[in-house]
Amino acid sequence: MSQVYSSGRKTSRGARFRRFALLLSLVPLMGVALMIWRVGGDPSLTLDTDRPGIGPLTKVVGVAEAGGRGLGTTRLLLRQNDLEVVLQESVATPRAWWAFWGPRETRIELNGEVKGDAIEGLSQGDAELVLVADRPGSPLRRPGPASQSMTLPVRLVPPSLSVISDLIYVAQGGSEVVVYRVGESSTRDGVKAGERWFPGYPLPGGAPDERLALFAVPYDVSDSSTVRLVAEDDLGNRVETAFLDRFFPKPLKTSQIRLDDLFLQKVVPAIAGRTPEVTAGDDLLATYLEINGQLRKKNDVELEQLAQQSQPRFLWRDVFMQQPNSQLMDQFAARRTYTYQGRTVDTQDHLGFDLASVRRAPVLASNDGKVVMARYFGIYGNTVVLDHGYGLMTLYAHLSSIDVEDGQSVSRGETLGRSGETGLAGGDHLHFSVLLHGLPVNPIEWFDRKWITDRLALKLGDAMPF
Repeated sequence: MSQVYSSGRKTSRGARFRRFALLLSLVPLMGVALMIWRVGGDPSLTLDTDRPGIGPLTKVVGVAEAGGRGLGTTRLLLRQNDLEVVLQESVATPRAWWAFWGPRETRIELNGEVKGDAIEGLSQGDAELVLVADRPGSPLRRPGPASQSMTLPVRLVPPSLSVISDLIYVAQGGSEVVVYRVGESSTRDGVKAGERWFPGYPLPGGAPDERLALFAVPYDVSDSSTVRLVAEDDLGNRVETAFLDRFFPKPLKTSQIRLDDLFLQKVVPAIAGRTPEVTAGDDLLATYLEINGQLRKKNDVELEQLAQQSQPRFLWRDVFMQQPNSQLMDQFAARRTYTYQGRTVDTQDHLGFDLASVRRAPVLASNDGKVVMARYFGIYGNTVVLDHGYGLMTLYAHLSSIDVEDGQSVSRGETLGRSGETGLAGGDHLHFSVLLHGLPVNPIEWFDRKWITDRLALKLGDAMPF
């Protein structure tokens, strides 16, 4: 029995030794296999740009993603003929060929900028954006890099731009029109005045390159050098030119409003009850200041957005009409100082006419147009806004009742509602504003037939049905 046991033991030891020897002999083979096959696979590459070509400034985003051993060096390149520019580069160390754990980069994002007019040797035509990602290699294999490319046009010349109309006279807070020609590459053109933008439109009956822009100099802009006719293309090539012949500064007027508890008790709960974003707390003055400041700004933004609905045509053909038998209570563009119990608590700009006649007086459409707002509207209370085309609108506020609805076409002199004291009104009256792309402008000009004839009709000719 002992001999059988001893023999089996020797046999078991021999088998283990042979298996160990076999495994040991496989180690070099496994190492060779790793050195041959454990290289990085093809990464996922994406390229994107913020513009459809290369102009003064095109932003480029390249993203490389890879699992396994991760990513190595990644480059974002611009190529054109013999020109090659490295826009952005990231140098990463992939995991070693023999390691199965440890740090690695699995995603690299490169954000580059192509400033076309600053790259020496870049010319009009096509250029190539290339994202190149090196693939990790091994001692026995060096795989080539992976790449993704896109071809884009290079355009570094702005659209052509020339002014047709002359005798462009405009006052601070006032309106005007300019007629001009623009090159076919233009995708955005119009007038920039301060921070305000007044878009151009095709000139009715004109040539394909002829445009018109109704514009204004904002009431708070006294520097006419900020008023420029502008054209730019989809790649950001931009041209601008001065075009005003005369400018008339008109400083802001001033006025004072005395607040009292009776007025605050009247207007604050009424507005808060119709305006979800305003909550009337115990401190009526604090809520009033929120309404007069933050809500006023919000309403101004809504009026600018509303102007985007304006129709690209003239909806009117006669001079604008002031409300009959009305008395002017406050001038356009008056900087109001608000006082409470003898101290100054706020300052705001009043940008319209306050017109009063009798209580619940009929409020008439100042000109032909289309109703684009007929509802309760923040500081203005019950409000009607009419679109007259090309961004020109009129606003009728503080109404006690509204007799029209959104989308309705109205004629000059048609009743829109009745005057009242809703919103921030201390008594029954009409707040009337003329708006150009949401900017309040001086209504007096639009009431003046000679001003419309000289400033608009003579420049536009048959394009304007006046």
